[in-house]
Amino acid sequence: MNGLAALAIAPIGHPLDATVRLPGSKSLTNRALVAAALAEGATTLTNALFSDDSRYCLGALRELGIAVEADPQSHSITVTGQGGRLPASRAELFIGNSGTTARFLTALLTLGQGEYVLDGSERMRQRPLGDLLDALRQLGAHVEAPTNCPPVRVTADGLPGGRANVAGDVSSQFLSGLLLVAPYAQSPVELWVERGLNSQPYVDMTLAVISDFGVEVEREGYERFRTTPQRYQARPAYAVESDASAASYFFAAPAILGGTVRVQGLTRQSRQGDVNFVDVLSQMGCTIREGADWLAVTGPSGGELRGVDVNMRHIPDTAQTLAAIAPFANSPTTIRGIASARVKETDRVAAMSTELRRLGVMVEERADGVMIQPCPTMLAARVQTYDDHRMAMAFALPGLRVPGIEIENP
Repeated sequence: MNGLAALAIAPIGHPLDATVRLPGSKSLTNRALVAAALAEGATTLTNALFSDDSRYCLGALRELGIAVEADPQSHSITVTGQGGRLPASRAELFIGNSGTTARFLTALLTLGQGEYVLDGSERMRQRPLGDLLDALRQLGAHVEAPTNCPPVRVTADGLPGGRANVAGDVSSQFLSGLLLVAPYAQSPVELWVERGLNSQPYVDMTLAVISDFGVEVEREGYERFRTTPQRYQARPAYAVESDASAASYFFAAPAILGGTVRVQGLTRQSRQGDVNFVDVLSQMGCTIREGADWLAVTGPSGGELRGVDVNMRHIPDTAQTLAAIAPFANSPTTIRGIASARVKETDRVAAMSTELRRLGVMVEERADGVMIQPCPTMLAARVQTYDDHRMAMAFALPGLRVPGIEIENP
């Protein structure tokens, strides 16, 4: 689709009856890539995601001297880890607008021996890293970023370790990045979370990947985490779950069209917190069913979708999905707790408010969310995407019901 100015969404005039299998999780792919790069020996990821974010992470690892063999056709990536060593003593890394890559690799670079610079796109240069940098400094790292955003300069001589406080209310990726590299510090690492932790399921996911690679982390809830010097064990084959965040669009489709969509490769036991989006759909009147290797959503009986009032602090990446179907409900929908979405690929709270209004929907934008009114007659329009993949995918949903909706820069 490169170069396509806009994609027209064709409405579907009948209830759905579909089964889909989605690519691997971006979040799990990038976490496993870092763990595999730190392990000793070769790890092969299966069902890995090939996206801008994962490609930036792969490219950066190669720049650091880590051998990576990627096969998009088979969705597999083989990483030959160097036992915690970064072979390159100098590197200039460009990571686009990949938040996970920026946060995880800033932490990773402190384990090296040399001078490294990490930079990104114009938007990435506006996304905060200050709380992560403060925590790394407390652990003895030498990191500089004049604006507390990329570019970041790391003068590395290994990570000494010790105790650090890390803010949890801007991005859980700060804590995840620290946890991924902490086993390779020169002494035990103790992390204390301040101001509460957003997106807690993503930290659970990080801890699960760390455990999969043979390292244990002591914890007290979401307040305190402690590691001792340990080493990741390479995994001959490491299967990446299908992406639960991407599944939210397919789960949401029957909510506005009726019928059923089954997503293969995901269950409620998923390590990805975003699978809990189906609980929001249940509150709206949808029926959720589960099998051994699938999760299915059936639209509301009688076709009446109910509005909801939900705090999405721990699943903010699905907030745009809910916002896109909320106008089809029979009562207002209020989304709370997503102030962190303002520092994602774009200011997602402002972006979804603007684009819903473009479609004729009444929206009240708030500091940490939105209230969306029912809109029986949405307008045809070309939806702007702000270089944000979730804006493109979420706002394709109204186009399944309303003629004339186009997605710019798909």
